[in-house]
Amino acid sequence: MKNQTFLRAGDIAEELGVSTAYAYKLIRSLNDDLKEKGFITISGRVSRQYFNEKLYGNSVVGE
Repeated sequence: MKNQTFLRAGDIAEELGVSTAYAYKLIRSLNDDLKEKGFITISGRVSRQYFNEKLYGNSVVGE
């Protein structure tokens, strides 16, 4: 993946080896979590930092 702030479904599908449809479901779920925490989200994209935190346990968003 390129060094970008937001990931799209294609990026996530490639990273995880899943379908694009499943990547969109992951994005929707992660963005719902972020909305509950009061963050602004972009439909179809998710923060790379939050993605890494939730999937790999890296850095923390929202503390």
